[in-house]
Amino acid sequence: MRQTPQLQKHGFHPPVMEIEIPTIADVRLAADRIRPFIHRTPILTSRTLDEHVGAELFFKCESFQKVGAFKARGACNAVFMLDEATAKRGVITHSSGNHAQALAYAARLRGIPCSIVMPRNAPTVKQKAVAEYGAVITLCEPTLQSRLETMERIISNTGAHAIPPYDDARVIAGQGTAALEMIEDLPALDVVMAPVGGGGLMSGTAIVTRAMSPSAQVIGAEPEIADDARRSLESGVRQPPPITTTIADGLRTALGDITFATLKAMNVRIVTSSEASIVEATYRMMERLKIVIEPSAAVTLGALLEDPQLVRGKRVGIIVCGGNLDVRSLLKF
Repeated sequence: MRQTPQLQKHGFHPPVMEIEIPTIADVRLAADRIRPFIHRTPILTSRTLDEHVGAELFFKCESFQKVGAFKARGACNAVFMLDEATAKRGVITHSSGNHAQALAYAARLRGIPCSIVMPRNAPTVKQKAVAEYGAVITLCEPTLQSRLETMERIISNTGAHAIPPYDDARVIAGQGTAALEMIEDLPALDVVMAPVGGGGLMSGTAIVTRAMSPSAQVIGAEPEIADDARRSLESGVRQPPPITTTIADGLRTALGDITFATLKAMNVRIVTSSEASIVEATYRMMERLKIVIEPSAAVTLGALLEDPQLVRGKRVGIIVCGGNLDVRSLLKF
């Protein structure tokens, strides 16, 4: 698809020569910047889950984060890094998920306009959640081309600043603050794990872990039927997003240029989980940790249920990425 200079300029699909991998210093600055606006989320444990896997598991629960997901961290960092002139023109992104809510939340905190381009088939509950944060929603056709063209038109009319959902150094640094908190609380981890979709959370997690716990293994997990990150790192060439539909809908996005480069540089290992294991892990985490999570947050435990030898006998930090599940769909009378 044609990549317009305007969108390249604003951080969507950046040319390879512009790749900038954030550092641990960037993450620490992000932590200071966003501290007033986010929760320091709890770490939960379960003896039963430990016994199932044969390891000590520590779950960093971003399901308790603002907007219900880690995305609030990256969005707040990006928004509060803007200079006043840029911020006054507002911010924009295209998203039908957690990044849309996160950017709307961050923009409201700073008191600036926020535009969200969403596909027409986005669930009503998600559109409502974004609108409640005060963002202006523009619906478009459910294709990437329509999303980008709609966003470019709004940028041309308003001068809004685009903030991508993951392929952005500011966003990655913000997402890395979750791992920063976890390792500050648990400095003796043998393994650090996070889900992989677009790679923003995993990139930030890897940057922090390599700096603070260099001997720890860094493992990303993704659905077996949407394993583009694994194939990308194995082949050395960024793979396209999957055409299959996984229950872990937050992980359907392919890696971006920056996140791909970061995961390669940080020597991240990618493992996968079957759909059945993701479902089973979701149930087990809800039952044992007593929290509401989205299936994307269970792909890490799903991979461990399938292959406990990955971490047997080790201390494992796991970032639980979010809890934005349509809970009304769980109870049907």
